[in-house]
Amino acid sequence: MTEVTSDAAATRLRRSPLHERHTALGAKFAPFGGWEMPLEYAGGGVLKEHTAVRTGVGVFDVSHLGKARVTGPGAADFVNACLSNDLGRIAPGKAQYTLCCDDATGGVVDDIIAYLHADDHVFLIPNAANTAEVVRRLRAAAPAGVAVTDEHESYAVLAVQGPRSAELLGALGLPTDHDYMSFSAATLDGVQLTVCRTGYTGELGYELVVPAEHAVAVWDALFAAGAAYELRACGLAARDTLRTEMGYPLHGQDLSLEITPVQARSGWAVGWDKPAFWGRDALRAEKAAGPRRTLRGLVAVDRAIPRPGMAVHVGDRQVGTVTSGTFSPTLKQGIALALIDTDPNLPDGDTIEVDIRGRRAQMRLTRPPFVQPSVR
Repeated sequence: MTEVTSDAAATRLRRSPLHERHTALGAKFAPFGGWEMPLEYAGGGVLKEHTAVRTGVGVFDVSHLGKARVTGPGAADFVNACLSNDLGRIAPGKAQYTLCCDDATGGVVDDIIAYLHADDHVFLIPNAANTAEVVRRLRAAAPAGVAVTDEHESYAVLAVQGPRSAELLGALGLPTDHDYMSFSAATLDGVQLTVCRTGYTGELGYELVVPAEHAVAVWDALFAAGAAYELRACGLAARDTLRTEMGYPLHGQDLSLEITPVQARSGWAVGWDKPAFWGRDALRAEKAAGPRRTLRGLVAVDRAIPRPGMAVHVGDRQVGTVTSGTFSPTLKQGIALALIDTDPNLPDGDTIEVDIRGRRAQMRLTRPPFVQPSVR
């Protein structure tokens, strides 16, 4: 992510309805998916924000995430015939991680959380930069009577994450007894919102989907109650270190039109037995043949921090490329996800090398997560 360095650059970006609250907290902003979003906050920084989520509670403004609604007779069946996972496995009130794949290649257009309200109503949260393309593809395929609505800027999303997140929301009178990947409607000081038992950190956590015009009121309520729980505002930099520790993929790095679910070890999010979904034939063929490369985890043996784009070597041969890499605040080591060739065969535990600006650093192959999640 590159920091915005001028007001002119910032005017080309969308802003969260909470932008003024972030400014008041001394946020350092960066462009992300076409939005100007807080990277980290003054008086804390990435390490403190990361630690707050692992040990207490942090709140992220993730209003840049897309929002799309599919409604009409057979809406759920239509979504199920397009997206990878099997929506038929869940009941209304549940959520599901799924993928929008290219029909011809099986590459990933985006990864999405689908919220099933009813047979005729599915709410989707794609990634910011990909929302328009996901909506375009769904609209192009939608049968008569099924509407696909882009509601990207109609809602704010606040991710309240960490071991004390349920205590905080409970103090505000919000429901917290959800199963993982479920959601329910709620009211906070007269504001209608949706409480989702989802997240991207591996910790106990919730995401509040709030009408954009009420985002400031909900943010203020969280911080008024959150003082007793040492609530900390967290930026996208901490969100990235947290998700990398879990081995969660980021679209555009670990998933993309060039990186399929089979290569990214995301086949668990594919309904292989479904009669139809975008990319089905290409993905089934790749699964049967075996992928030419696979997303693997790396943990630094040396004092080194791998970064995206760095080459992975075995001896003189390049066998892969780092897709995500960072310093793990929990492990106090460098960690990474990397696409590694399946030939030669390299089992977990083997040591490889990453080229870090001309210096070879030893890394150990491992299967993520790097840090044991509290959510199962």
